[in-house]
This record gives sequence, C-alpha cells and structure tokens, in this order.
Amino acid sequence: MKSELPKVLHPILGRPMISWAVQAARTVASHSPPVVVVGHGRELVQQTLGNEVLYVVQEELLGTGHAVLQAQPLLEGQADAVLVTYGDMPCLRGETLQALMKLYQQEKDQDARLACAMLTVTRDDPQGFGRILRDAQGNVQAIVEEVDCTPEQREIRELNPSIFCFNAAWLWENLPRIPLSPKGEYYLTDLIGMAVEQGWRVATMPVAVDEVHGINTRLHLAQATDILRRRILERHMLAGVTIVDPATTYVEDTVTIEADVTLLPGCLLQGTTHIGRRSVIGPYSQIIHSQIGEGCRVSYSVVEEAVMEEHCEIGPFGHLRKGAHLAAGVHMGNFGEVKNSYLGPGVKMGHFSYIGDAQVASNVNIGAGTITCNYDGQRKHQTIIEEDAFIGSDTLLVAPVTVGAGARTGAGAVVTRDVPPGTLVYGVPARPPGALRHTRDADVDTSDTGKMDAAAGS
Repeated sequence: MKSELPKVLHPILGRPMISWAVQAARTVASHSPPVVVVGHGRELVQQTLGNEVLYVVQEELLGTGHAVLQAQPLLEGQADAVLVTYGDMPCLRGETLQALMKLYQQEKDQDARLACAMLTVTRDDPQGFGRILRDAQGNVQAIVEEVDCTPEQREIRELNPSIFCFNAAWLWENLPRIPLSPKGEYYLTDLIGMAVEQGWRVATMPVAVDEVHGINTRLHLAQATDILRRRILERHMLAGVTIVDPATTYVEDTVTIEADVTLLPGCLLQGTTHIGRRSVIGPYSQIIHSQIGEGCRVSYSVVEEAVMEEHCEIGPFGHLRKGAHLAAGVHMGNFGEVKNSYLGPGVKMGHFSYIGDAQVASNVNIGAGTITCNYDGQRKHQTIIEEDAFIGSDTLLVAPVTVGAGARTGAGAVVTRDVPPGTLVYGVPARPPGALRHTRDADVDTSDTGKMDAAAGS
C-alpha cells in the first residue's frame, strides 16, 4: 500500500477495510465475537475495532497457518466448526459465509470425515491466489500457492481465495503438523493436501468474483470501493430511492435514506446521515453526519453535522456548518452560510449571508449580505433575532446583540446595540430615525465604532 497506515485500516466508504470483514464474520459468529489475529499495527487495529471482537497476537509473522494457530487457545473446545476469513477482503458478504457454513453442515451430516468446506473462484486474473488441483473425478487434491506453481499449474483458473470452514477437532489436531515452506512460512492451504492424504474429504462452493477481491495495492482498494459502492446504491434503489446517475453518486454504508428520495448526479452522502422522504439532494452536494427532513431540497451545497427539518431548502452553493439547525420551511438561498445557529420556522435567508452563533425566531427575513459579527478576536458572542424581524441587506449585527420582535434594520446598517421590538434602525452605527436626525457627525458614539471594528464573522 506504500502507507504508514496498516493495510486493513484504509477506509472504504467511511469504514476501515477490516470493519467490513468483521461485519461479515459476525453473521456466523452468533455465540461470541469474532477473533481477530493481529500483527503489525495491532494497537491501531485494536483502537479501531474496540471491544466488538476478541484479539490474539501473532508476534512472528510466519504465515497463515501460524496465524490461525495463535487462535487455538481461545477457540479450541468452543465450537464444532471454525471459519477462517481475512481482513483485506471487504467485499465478502455475510450471506456467502452463512451459505458456506450451511454447506459444511450438510456435507458433514452425510460424511463425518469432512475436513473442511471452502470457497473457490474462477477468473482470468489470479491476483496471486493459489490454484485448486482436482483429480479426474473432480475431487479436490491440493492447493498450490502461485509462487510454487509449475507453468502448467499457472494456467489453472479455479483459484483459492482461502476462505475455509474447518472441522474444528481435525483443524486443531493438524495445524501443528503443517510443514515449513521454502519461504519460511506455514501455509494454511497445506491442510487441504494433508486432509486428502489422510482420507478426509474437502467440499467446495463457488463464489462470485467480486466477493473475493483481495486488496494489496491502492488500485485494488479503488476497485473494491467501486464494488461496495454499487451494492449500496442497488440496495437503496430497490428500497424506493431514485438515483439518477449511479456512476457519480457515493453513499456510505451508514447512511439511511427513506423511500421517494431523489439523488441527483454528483452526490456524496457520508457518516450517520439520514434523508427523509421526498427530499431531493443534489446535484453535486455533500452531506456529512446530518439529518435531512421530509421534502427538503439541497442543491450544489455542503451540509455537515447539521439538521434540516421538513420542507427546508438551501442552495445553490449553501453551506451548513456544525451545529446549524434549520426549522421547518426555512429557505436559504445561494452562497449562504450558517454555523452553530438555529433558524426558526419560515425564516427566509436569501443569499450572500453569514449567520453564526445566533438564535433566529420564526418568520424572520434576513436580507442579502447580512453578517453576524460573532467573534471579537478572543471570544464568540451570540446574536438573537426575535420573531417577524426584518434584517435589511448588508446589515452587520455586532454580537452580542438582540433584534426585537418585528424590528427592522435598514440596508447597510451596523447594529451595535440591542434593537427594541417594532423599531426601525439604520446607519452607522444604527439608530432609530429620530435619533439620527438630532445627531451630528461629531457626536457619533465612538465606542460603537470600536466595537464594530473589532468584530468579524467566524
């Protein structure tokens, strides 16, 4: 991978690679958590997975057989069958592992001398997988690793992705007997030949090519991401979501989307995002860890850690930052930005405005170019706008400040003091009309000017 990050921690659609593998394994580990064998980068892996799995450490990296052997003290006597899978195969489905376990049980019921059931895949690109050797009757005889293949064996296209369901008693008896390979490793795959030599049977089950896509390079990572992305989109489309252009739409596995939502081209939905019914998202919008209510519209915009209640609309080119909360029916036009603020029901925020650290009550009109100057260089301060207020274009609200219910500010006003309910203010600094008529330029309160100059939106 040419990376400081352990391979299995590289992210795929919002989750580390190994998390996908663990999720699949959990579908068959019903009585206890899956066991993860860790080597290099074990601390980071353990921090990532936490307590959802059990861990064993492979101090010396002596191959796959040696890795499984490390789990013997933890697993021996705990189950009749042991499933072995890999942290770098994120595309393997839980349903496939369940089918493999079912095949193992059916075959074992017919013949107790079943050593294991295993997956096989047939494809032109071997991707480094070992070859399956069969006899004339089609029975599996052995697995030959690619590095050990003869030229004739390299032409075999039935491959071993190394997903096994072992007879537990047979496995623990024979694991210590695996011979050391010329590379100085103990290959788990050698158990297949050993089983056949002992007169035990091996059952096989074919698997789709896209499920056993191993990852060793960034190219493989991109290919696996595309496989999983298409699966996620197919799941949502079958559940009633319209995705206009799947080729340009990215939805992480943790996102929930209700029926009758439309995703337009270029959408990226991430994290714990939820999209309510009949909403239209896009084109070209990113939504991260946010809650979008029913009937909303998000166009060419970014929404991160925010809430939009029903029938809100933002964009084009809007930005909801962390802590933004738009109540029902809020309209936020192009090039608007809201951060850590509540906009009450029916608020209209046309365009080119910034609202930060504010509480805005219902039915307020916020004119173009309005800015809450919430930061004085050291601390953030709050702006409060009460219901039915009208904020004129290019108004600067120098926090902390309150605009009362039904109050109005004129275009270009710099509001440095609280505005009483029902009052009109305008000018620099903003004053009611009567106060401005009786104020000479030389009498302007410079303390307001200083407050204005020290404030900025942030």
